[in-house]
Amino acid sequence: MTISPHLAAGHRLPQGWMTGLVLTAVLALGGCASVQLPAVVADLPIIGTKPLTPQEKQAWLDYRVQAAQHLVQANPQGTYMGEVPEPLLAIPVLEIELNADGSVADIEVKREPSQALDTVELAKAAVRRAAPFAPVGQLPKPWRFSEIFLFNDDRRFKPAILDR
Repeated sequence: MTISPHLAAGHRLPQGWMTGLVLTAVLALGGCASVQLPAVVADLPIIGTKPLTPQEKQAWLDYRVQAAQHLVQANPQGTYMGEVPEPLLAIPVLEIELNADGSVADIEVKREPSQALDTVELAKAAVRRAAPFAPVGQLPKPWRFSEIFLFNDDRRFKPAILDR
């Protein structure tokens, strides 16, 4: 993967860049054809309102990986690991907002797939089953992050952050 010289040099991007990048990348996937998520999408730790320090970014990235692993462990019948199939059935995107104790405060749908609309509810139910997540009180606010759910034809998902 090549990194933009601006990012490599530590330049900050404007507010809202991450939401736009995630949604652009996901929407560019279209209906659910071949999926090759850019590595930078998986590295985006949180949708926030202020730039994060490198340490905060790493803490959120670590948290997201831990949360995705917890999501898989809490939903063994609804998940898969290993290679992501091509084409995917559906790719819903949820923004998950947490309370300080890791309980789910809100789940917002950021992207509905064009087919297999039931996968949105499957993803939301999986998040609710996995709750509570690890406490987030030590992380910078806002305590929310986006997760991309990669659904196969069996309606089983893999969190995209685990496909790095």
